[in-house]
Amino acid sequence: MTTEADAGTDAGAAEVEVAGSLSPSRAGDFMTCPLLYRFRVIDKLPERPSPAAVRGTLVHAVLERLYDLPPDGRTVGAALGLLGPEWERLLAREPELDGLFAADAAGAAERAEWLEQARRQVERYFTLEDPRRLEPAERELYVETVLESGLRLRGFIDRVDVAPTGEVRIVDYKTGTAPRADFEARALFQMKFYALVLWRLRGAVPRLLQLMYLGNGEVLRYAPDEADLRATERKVEALWDAIRRATDTGEWRPRASRLCDWCDHRKRCPEFGGTPPPLPAVPAPRESPADAMAAPGRDDP
Repeated sequence: MTTEADAGTDAGAAEVEVAGSLSPSRAGDFMTCPLLYRFRVIDKLPERPSPAAVRGTLVHAVLERLYDLPPDGRTVGAALGLLGPEWERLLAREPELDGLFAADAAGAAERAEWLEQARRQVERYFTLEDPRRLEPAERELYVETVLESGLRLRGFIDRVDVAPTGEVRIVDYKTGTAPRADFEARALFQMKFYALVLWRLRGAVPRLLQLMYLGNGEVLRYAPDEADLRATERKVEALWDAIRRATDTGEWRPRASRLCDWCDHRKRCPEFGGTPPPLPAVPAPRESPADAMAAPGRDDP
């Protein structure tokens, strides 16, 4: 079995055996519904791309490409001009997205409104910060580290900013709207996960976590400390233990919530009278890098 050194331990630390991998998306799936995690990671069942998720991917691509331009060229007009080319690039990579909208008048109207929403979200970004005054250190940064337990944590960070003094800010774009106060902790879990990985990799706690909600123009900021990240590490370890128990026992229990309204697997879910398919004969779940960005997309309903 492959082994890797834990980047967050002392340089002389022994290598540890990789027991499995977890990304924020898949951790979120398990917390939402263990059966959903099973369908996505164990069964690898296909899911239809939703217009909202694809729009999130498109807007993220535009904001990433925006910083390829020289600072004085990072204008609203330039960003809007990237929407068409980025959509074509996305279609070339995933031709099945061409069927996202029906090939009739109603589908054309829906597509026009979908594009208009993407334009509004790109425009709203410019009300939250001035990209001409920023020079991100990293964009779409893939990170991974292996904890002492052997659990590999991995994922993609939208943006990492580094101040001249060395302080780090992790930035994530969301094309949805900001959550209510009682759901903020869940929204911040992904960011604390990334902060934990960077801390383990680089030895310094990121100074600020910033979630930018392009759906309504709100920004959620949080300054973590070492205690936060140690608590996050305990949480992901506990999640992985629960995932391994479910794998060993075959008990992937559904958890009904409002998110069920958007789930592609209702017909297979016991909560809605369905029957899950037989479990495939697989070892404990181990994500690939692609799994860290797997369906349904960046901005789930």
